[in-house]
Amino acid sequence: MVELSPKYVLDSKKSILLIIDVQKALFTRPNPIYKASELIHNINSLIEMYKEAGGLMVYIQHSNNKLLIEGTDGWKFHPDLKTGETDIVVHKLHGNAFENTGLDQILKSRGIDTVVATGLVTHGCVRATCMGAHDLGYRVILIKDGHSNFNKDAEKVIQEWNQKLSKEFVELVSSGEIQLQE
Repeated sequence: MVELSPKYVLDSKKSILLIIDVQKALFTRPNPIYKASELIHNINSLIEMYKEAGGLMVYIQHSNNKLLIEGTDGWKFHPDLKTGETDIVVHKLHGNAFENTGLDQILKSRGIDTVVATGLVTHGCVRATCMGAHDLGYRVILIKDGHSNFNKDAEKVIQEWNQKLSKEFVELVSSGEIQLQE
């Protein structure tokens, strides 16, 4: 069997894996996260790839006054998400992870020009962060099987936003199509 090479080869020193709001409480909603175990698996596969290539990963952690109260158990990252002691974590209060955070400065100081976006939720913080990255001049790649939500029509919401964002500015790629080079 002939194995096809990945569609997207990215420079591990110029791209960043952004893991948006993969926090415990979002997995406890009345409507479950759509394909939650597949989502975690796909994000973890990308995390491993970035770690092996010496690439940069940034974990985004949202806080609010309702479900994601800072310091609570629900605010913590999902227990199956691969994180490490030296990983960069950016705390945010808005949907866009670039708004009133140091994320843009972190990326610029490291010469990053490409954001590879994953996480929760599709039509909220993922969408807002992709738009924020684009507005700041970054190339934006959205992992089409690396974001989800807890909407009752979750699959439709994912398809709708994949289509909308890819028509505007996002490059839509599946997790298996990414490869990193040093």
